[in-house]
Amino acid sequence: MEQRVSLVTLGVSDLERAREFYRSLGWTPGPSPEHIAFFQTGGMVVALWERAALAVDSGIDIADDTEDTPGSGDTWGGKLLGLNVASAAEVDEQLADAQQAGATVLRDPCTRFWGGYSGVFTDIDGHVWEIAYNPYWTVTEDGRTLLGDGRG
Repeated sequence: MEQRVSLVTLGVSDLERAREFYRSLGWTPGPSPEHIAFFQTGGMVVALWERAALAVDSGIDIADDTEDTPGSGDTWGGKLLGLNVASAAEVDEQLADAQQAGATVLRDPCTRFWGGYSGVFTDIDGHVWEIAYNPYWTVTEDGRTLLGDGRG
């Protein structure tokens, strides 16, 4: 798996309140779909997304404390680290590398509702990662991830 982070997604309780908080810090939102806020932060992206929606999308059951899935239940911190890659095939390769290293796959790679392709895993301590190909964003040769036109 490539040694970089492209995206940090924070699960928030109120998207508009969180967006305004980051604006008050002087951050400028980038082009974003309706239910998420993206901020270009140098060569990576910080995203704000409703916590429950992020959990569902990541394959985490935050309502069940007895769930055996790593990171599930109330202990899930509402954070997702992301690695954006340049193709769907790279998603499959990177996820296979993570699984071979001991990761637990929470969501197999698949085409996503937003037009990209991604899979989700937890590392050996339960930290949640998504490996994604977003056709609307640019991944530069040096690994920077740049927002696109607001899709995806």
